[in-house]
Amino acid sequence: MSNTEKRLYRNIVDQMILLIESGKYPIGSRLPSERELAERFSVSRPTVREALIALEAKERVEVKRGAGVYVLEPKVEIEGLGKSVSPFELIESRVFVEGEAAALAAILISDSQLLELESALEEMAQEDREGDPESTAADRKFHSIISEATNNRVLSSMITQLWDIQEKLDNIRLAHQAVCMQNKQRLAEHRAIFNALANRDANAARKAMRSHFSRTLNALHDTTEQAAVSEVKRKVSQMRERFSFDRMVD
Repeated sequence: MSNTEKRLYRNIVDQMILLIESGKYPIGSRLPSERELAERFSVSRPTVREALIALEAKERVEVKRGAGVYVLEPKVEIEGLGKSVSPFELIESRVFVEGEAAALAAILISDSQLLELESALEEMAQEDREGDPESTAADRKFHSIISEATNNRVLSSMITQLWDIQEKLDNIRLAHQAVCMQNKQRLAEHRAIFNALANRDANAARKAMRSHFSRTLNALHDTTEQAAVSEVKRKVSQMRERFSFDRMVD
């Protein structure tokens, strides 16, 4: 499968998740047929099929042979935290944990680690040129190098777990991708973090890291608000249909 095909079906997966979370496809409901979904998203049925397979692997839908595809209650297993982790809790944790990690790293980071960070920035720029907002490899590498530069295994382990949680939670993953689409800001923010570390300025490193997360938090607020508005509109539409005057007259 080509990179273009992969991006296409992943894009359908993300759109489907947003529709599920907005209430367009409620928990327990049956999804439209492959043909209907293909028409809705203007893609081929094989692409829709790949998207449904991916959604099934994420346990967002269940394929019942001969009966259709049904939306499941989302389940995210986070060791020690149960099945429900708020994306806002996650971002808040990253603001405090990674902000302080950056401050400590500014004091302890080695020249070789600074070179590694520059390399990660170059990889990030390459991802942007290729137009693949889903890739988080360089981003995670950048933050991982900073966590290692603290020389504190507890902090490093905590940051690794925060990244693992982010990649398991679809809503925070999508919010993160939305931020990453604004490539110039993403690179500028990471460059600001790098510059503060290179200057061994702990306060500037803390501030740059926290500023970086502020955009993710705002994007999360926006997507949450959009989902809430969509759900209200859906309920109002159902109410209008249920209590239609025309139906009563007929």
